[in-house]
Amino acid sequence: MATYKKRGYKPKTKVEQEVQIEDDSTTAEVFNTLDESASKTEEWAVKNQKSILVTVGAIAVIVLGYLSYTKYILEPKQSEAMNEMFTAKNYFNEALDATEKDSLFNLALNGAEGKFGFIDIIDNYGGTPAANLSNYYAGVSYYNLKDYQKAISYLSDFSSDDIMLSALAKGKIGDAFAQLNQLDDALDYYEKAVAASDNDFTTPMFLYKAATVALDQGDAKKALAHFETIKNVYPKATEASNIDALIGSAKSRL
Repeated sequence: MATYKKRGYKPKTKVEQEVQIEDDSTTAEVFNTLDESASKTEEWAVKNQKSILVTVGAIAVIVLGYLSYTKYILEPKQSEAMNEMFTAKNYFNEALDATEKDSLFNLALNGAEGKFGFIDIIDNYGGTPAANLSNYYAGVSYYNLKDYQKAISYLSDFSSDDIMLSALAKGKIGDAFAQLNQLDDALDYYEKAVAASDNDFTTPMFLYKAATVALDQGDAKKALAHFETIKNVYPKATEASNIDALIGSAKSRL
């Protein structure tokens, strides 16, 4: 059992003296070890001082460079790109509602009256959100112009945290592959579009397209699974209006 020893206490017995010596030796060893470790650390720091300073300096340069690039280059560039994009987006919206669409989609892509089109924005403002979004609009424009390879190319360069827009982009790539009669790729992208977002609009639409392509490909089991998902999960969707007949058609091919 440990006993409390007053300050200045002197061991009287041989056993107490041995314990005192052991305690003193252990304490000294601990401090010697700490001193030795500290000395080695200091020695290493001194020896590698130049490398440490270079590393710290490089990190500081990278951080400051990134902050400066974002504030003084990327942000003004994005603002300028969005201003340029305004005209192209107007042409795109007009084309969606127009009877003669081709000329308007071409104006949206290539610009007019000194204003950039989507292609110019992609080429001149790379790395900005405006350029990224222009990839989506360019892809949809080329799809409407029946240039399906370019539609796939531009849509593939688009990425978004907006799950609805991401699903639409993947689905449109599926549409382009379907137009090219590359049905395996079309089915793959329709299913990617389904996986990208769970909602009552895009999900049943792309499930329906995936099921239809699967049925054309002879995969009645997969088609049936997609049709049944529409019936059970999205019964109010437009695609569910004739779903029982489609399920019956898929079952008859199993």
